Amino acid sequence: MNDPRVKDVFDKMNVAMDKAIDHAASEFSKIRAGKANPSMLDSVRVDYYGQLVPLNQIGSINTPDAKTISVQPWEKSMLQAIEKGITIANLGFNPMSDGTVVRISLPPMTEDRRKDIVKKAKQEGENAKVAVRAIRKETNEAVKKLLKEGLPEDEEKSAELQIQKSTDLYIKKIDELLVVKEAEIMHV
Repeated sequence: MNDPRVKDVFDKMNVAMDKAIDHAASEFSKIRAGKANPSMLDSVRVDYYGQLVPLNQIGSINTPDAKTISVQPWEKSMLQAIEKGITIANLGFNPMSDGTVVRISLPPMTEDRRKDIVKKAKQEGENAKVAVRAIRKETNEAVKKLLKEGLPEDEEKSAELQIQKSTDLYIKKIDELLVVKEAEIMHV
């Protein structure tokens, strides 16, 4: 790949695929694996004076132990809104307030629940693979466009092979993330 235009296309592809991997890792971190983790509440939005804001912007989220998440609001008046936001997020948690802190006790996971969570993780992994394949398609189209603009045919073939190698590498990374997450979920 001597052509700087091809290098530019590859750089864009790698940045996009890195973002897909980062997104997959972020989504995996939100999936419950048995231990309490503050990122489990990343999707929770709370009504804060008429605006829906992320929970972590109106209070601090901690994990005092492996089975408990606590949310300490910066304003005491937000306790009910926080409880409501967690309930509406439909994460399967039952928030309880003691007047100053909202606590969530994570119930122990059954084998069936673990299998359901693994299915969810596999779906997230598949979504990431679809994103990587879409990036591959866009990159191949960009190279074909360069071919019409005068890129030598052998350079185009070489670029397509390199695009496929990169795609395979990123899909392998997703599979590795998934294997780690699956082991984490199934560990009792």
